Amino acid sequence: MRREEAVFCFVALFGLWTCACGLLSPKGVNYEVQALMGIKDSLHDPHDVLNNWDENSVDPCSWALVTCSDGLVTGLGAPSQNLSGTLSSSIGNLTNLQLVLLQNNNISGHIPTEIGKLSKLLTLDLSNNFFTGPIPSTVSHLETLQYLRLNNNSLTGAIPPSLSNMSQLAFLDLSYNNLSGPVPSFHAKTFNITGNSLICATGAEEDCFGTAPMPLSFALNNSPNSKPSGMPKGQKIALALGSSLGCISLLILGFGFLLWWRQRHNQQIFFDVNEQRREEVCLGNLKRFHFKELQSATSNFSSKNLVGKGGFGNVYKGYLQDGTVVAVKRLKDGNAIGGEIQFQTEVEMISLAVHRNLLRLIGFCMTTTERLLVYPYMSNGSVASRLKGSKRQYFIHKSS
Repeated sequence: MRREEAVFCFVALFGLWTCACGLLSPKGVNYEVQALMGIKDSLHDPHDVLNNWDENSVDPCSWALVTCSDGLVTGLGAPSQNLSGTLSSSIGNLTNLQLVLLQNNNISGHIPTEIGKLSKLLTLDLSNNFFTGPIPSTVSHLETLQYLRLNNNSLTGAIPPSLSNMSQLAFLDLSYNNLSGPVPSFHAKTFNITGNSLICATGAEEDCFGTAPMPLSFALNNSPNSKPSGMPKGQKIALALGSSLGCISLLILGFGFLLWWRQRHNQQIFFDVNEQRREEVCLGNLKRFHFKELQSATSNFSSKNLVGKGGFGNVYKGYLQDGTVVAVKRLKDGNAIGGEIQFQTEVEMISLAVHRNLLRLIGFCMTTTERLLVYPYMSNGSVASRLKGSKRQYFIHKSS
């Protein structure tokens, strides 16, 4: 009997040793540690937020900005950390990554093609950096990717046609780059290509000139070296003005056809090219409420309309102008929530969370001092009130 127990213990220890070796290189170093150190070495970290990343460590799960599950690195989140430098190709060795958030930094260079090895990736946000070069076609290998933001960089070239094969992609933002060429047909219900002046949104290669910048300048005065054309000066001016009006008319017709074509395909595309008003763009199908509208709906956030309190803020019952009953969640300390871009990102992520046991987010409100979320009002009480037997009704909502 003791012999059988000894054999069993040996087999168990051998199995654990084999699993451990699977994460180690021939030199005994964890592959994930090597990959993360490669990322650190290629970045400039002025605030030392990566200070505790140690190449001699065997467990990166205790490192700052790293998220793990079951001992494996599943998340890398370093937004707004003033990081610069380049993104190392070693990121492709973190094959268990599900979340990469590197937005609002100063990272430059090309997006590494090795990023296509992250087969479990769900969210990739590299927005508001200084990435250059083309979008790697290997991004289309990310079959589970749902949320992709590459906006506000300096990316060039055509959008890879293979992105149209990403069936799980729900949100795509490629706005404010220098992309050109036709736009593939995306599966994403919400996508944004605003701010790419050479984009051909009709999808036809021969029509791409329609959205390219077109100079409208004419020489109206004869220079000493110019040859007479035999045409009176007045006719030249009339011809120039006629050509200008004709070009403008063609552009208007082209944009009208584009809007009609997009409406037929029941997809959402943003064409607000005024960069100063980018905060006015709606997020997906969410409505952006005015603060006065929600203030009126809740009777100035009266305590009589208070239906719940939580760690993130208070919830009020409200009535919109059309009679819709809603629950308005007023987040505590709106200035501490983060910048507008971060709040928009969080709202987008909440709107993508669809489950039969979660309430659908209707809309939001964002001012310099306030952050509010709007949900449908549920009158059957909260889970806590049901468990405690309380008669008071609370709004059941998903946490932000």
